[in-house]
Amino acid sequence: MPLHDPFVVADDRSRTYHLYTSNDPAVSGVDGTGTMVYRSADLRDWTRPEVVFRTADQHGIWASDGAWAPEVHAWNGRFYLFTTLHDENKPLKVPPANRWGTPFQLPNHMRGTITAVSDSLSGPFTVVDPERPTPPENLMTLDGTLYVDPSGQPWMVYAHEWLQTVDGTMEAIRLAPDLTRTIGDPVFLFKASDASWLTEQIPGGMPHQLAPYITDGPQLYRTPDDSLLMLWSTYEKNVAGDDGTISGGYVQTYAVSRSGDLTGPWDQRRPLVREDSGHGMLFRTFDGQLMMIVHRPFENARGKLYEMRLTGSELRVLRRRADLDGGG
Repeated sequence: MPLHDPFVVADDRSRTYHLYTSNDPAVSGVDGTGTMVYRSADLRDWTRPEVVFRTADQHGIWASDGAWAPEVHAWNGRFYLFTTLHDENKPLKVPPANRWGTPFQLPNHMRGTITAVSDSLSGPFTVVDPERPTPPENLMTLDGTLYVDPSGQPWMVYAHEWLQTVDGTMEAIRLAPDLTRTIGDPVFLFKASDASWLTEQIPGGMPHQLAPYITDGPQLYRTPDDSLLMLWSTYEKNVAGDDGTISGGYVQTYAVSRSGDLTGPWDQRRPLVREDSGHGMLFRTFDGQLMMIVHRPFENARGKLYEMRLTGSELRVLRRRADLDGGG
């Protein structure tokens, strides 16, 4: 099962798990950029995926590439798909300076999460605003997710690309009650370099700006004791080679809001899974077991499942479910 950025909806009514990922024409049999869904009753045996969203079917849509990190959320009796599109032919203005005080020259282009809606988990999904992404279009963003705060206010939480900031950030913006537009300005949550363990293997004095700090794949999760967690992914850094170049592997980590509110402050915790794994999300099985799904490796990715344990705000891996994900 090829899949990247997996997202599972456990539908109680049908007792069916829906696993959303970017369309792979070689698997779905349907050409085009979009989203496909696998279905299963037991997390082990899955149907052939069906395409539920295609950019080619959206009249006047602003971008037709990407369709990364699809998520589907139930809201007010309908289902909302978030997925990230981009258009490399629509450049963005490069910021005049980065956090190091020097010009940042990597090219930026339009990238952001769109919102689409359907009356069914099976789609088809129709984009609500074909002219622009949901977050501000002057920002290069990705991996938008839905969070509803205790007052009932919906938010989109997203990653602001390191390509535009060097030190990638997590940000949030309020959504209208029907999720069709944003309200107000983005709110900064934290930056990737707040995770102090990221640079533990880099010797003192080495210019850390040579290695960008990446934010990927936010997912918010409210615990039984009312703590607020955010799963997110990044690249752990280490020194590779005698020339001082810095590289690293993809990791799944998480943060905890000290206040229990979206605005934090956020305390960064140690990684949950390494081994070039990430973009995970939490869900509960129909028998109540907390599970995490990630993709591994980053290239030619497959889904990996883990049983998890929550103790207060502490999240831990209990065991890898190789019996479900095919091992390896």
